[in-house]
Amino acid sequence: MPGCLVLVVGPSGAGKDTLIRLARTALADDPRYVFPRRLVTRPPSADEDNDEIDEAAFADGCAAGRFTLNWRAHGLGYALPAEAGRLADAGRVVVCNVSRRVVAQARAAGPRVSVVEVTAPADILARRLAARGRAADGDLAARLARAVRVEADLTIHNVGTPEAGAERLVAHLRAC
Repeated sequence: MPGCLVLVVGPSGAGKDTLIRLARTALADDPRYVFPRRLVTRPPSADEDNDEIDEAAFADGCAAGRFTLNWRAHGLGYALPAEAGRLADAGRVVVCNVSRRVVAQARAAGPRVSVVEVTAPADILARRLAARGRAADGDLAARLARAVRVEADLTIHNVGTPEAGAERLVAHLRAC
């Protein structure tokens, strides 16, 4: 059975990590699904469960091609470990939170890709970002103004309960 790299994308504050966390719990007993942690050049927080990587290791990894995908956003470096691509190639469904800007690169580069866009109205995004109180988020208005269009295989308007959004994500993952 072919694998798939499922890219969960959307604006800051849309609830991507929350939906991914709930999907990971719902699919925990099925080894077909993998939810690798991103590498980020900042420490993990309550809002983002990542593995920290320092700037030098990030730059070295990018130069050496050691990541499935990598990008910079908001002054930080982000990457998916190489294992994510290998697992998708081996038939697993690999679910990752990535920047909308790397979707075309991912589609051109490798395993089968499915894109799930998670979004919400601007007022909800603003409230969620403000509630984080994370200084590393920088200028919230600039984050909200970023408009990057992607062609998504599924769009989740995350305005109801997190569980409702997660149900849609899980149904999509099971269909991959």
